[in-house]
Amino acid sequence: MENALNAYRIMWVFVFFDLPTLTKQEREDQAKFRKNLMKEGFQMFQLSIYARHSASRENAEVYIRRIKSFLPDKGTIAIMTITDKQFGDIAIYYGKKIAPPPIGSPRQLELF
Repeated sequence: MENALNAYRIMWVFVFFDLPTLTKQEREDQAKFRKNLMKEGFQMFQLSIYARHSASRENAEVYIRRIKSFLPDKGTIAIMTITDKQFGDIAIYYGKKIAPPPIGSPRQLELF
């Protein structure tokens, strides 16, 4: 029996976005989109990249559907999922120094 909690089943959902901010309304739309991502448990990975841990591919699909429900009218949004194993292979550098990923493994196991 396959272990349900392995590094190939656990997923990370990344949201990449480039939203216009020329007008007051566009800035408000961009802020609202970011706030909605944070309400869904996403954390900033880089300025316009947010990430969230997900217990399974099915759970990741739930978050993707939620993101699609609050997409802004303008801009570019990309959503990508990767396995926990792939995420663990990310090398992040601050200048010439390597650092661990800023989003560590979750401290609490998701049961739902």
